[in-house]
Amino acid sequence: MVYFRFPGIVLGRFRFFHSNPSRYNKMSGRNRMPRGPREGPIHRAHGPLPPHPAALEEELELQHRDIQRIMAENGHVVEENVSLQRELTAVKDEMHRLGQIIPKLHAEKDARARDLIDRGMKLEAELRDTEPLMADVGQLRSEFQKLTSLRQELSSQIQGLTKDTSRLKAENEQVVGLKTDIDGMHKDLVDMRRDYEMMKKTNEEHVIQKEAMEKNLISMAREIEKLRGEQMRARGLGGGYGGGGGWGSYDHRGPPRY
Repeated sequence: MVYFRFPGIVLGRFRFFHSNPSRYNKMSGRNRMPRGPREGPIHRAHGPLPPHPAALEEELELQHRDIQRIMAENGHVVEENVSLQRELTAVKDEMHRLGQIIPKLHAEKDARARDLIDRGMKLEAELRDTEPLMADVGQLRSEFQKLTSLRQELSSQIQGLTKDTSRLKAENEQVVGLKTDIDGMHKDLVDMRRDYEMMKKTNEEHVIQKEAMEKNLISMAREIEKLRGEQMRARGLGGGYGGGGGWGSYDHRGPPRY
């Protein structure tokens, strides 16, 4: 049992006492006769009077107020304890909820990693399928070089033919009989120019196709390297993948040359 001690009262047993206990000791001897017979006349002792009831009531009122104050403080403590218990329960519930969410997050992360790995494998397969296109690109580059040489040769021939035409025109003023030959050569020149324009147009189309194919290959190679890097980071191995190979150095200048 817990006892709360106050001036004049002990809670639990409700034992009252006064700041001057000798008064109560003297009062306890009132109206009591000695055990043995007393001789001589009886004299009344003149001791201090008991405390006035109003003083006792005032002291009890003060003690009652102290008790009420302590009970109110205890009530606040109980309310704080209940609030702390509720907060503790909420924290435990939150920890339990997080304990259920974390495995789901791990599962989602693993599923994403597997998806990235599958996409990387598919892209590698598509890259292998584009290897024949690389051979076609090399062939087109060789044909482009040939067409460039042919264009230079035709340009030289056209220049020579232009000179010949000028010379023939000058001779035409002197020799009317050469007009037919000059007209024929002029027609040939027109045909050659038409052929040259057609070859030039074809060459430009080949160049455009080559540039588009090179851009597609560059984009695919970068995407593959990005996916491989994410795959390696997901496995916790770190570092780049394929940094020293032919595709790792693939840039805007074209595919690696061997």
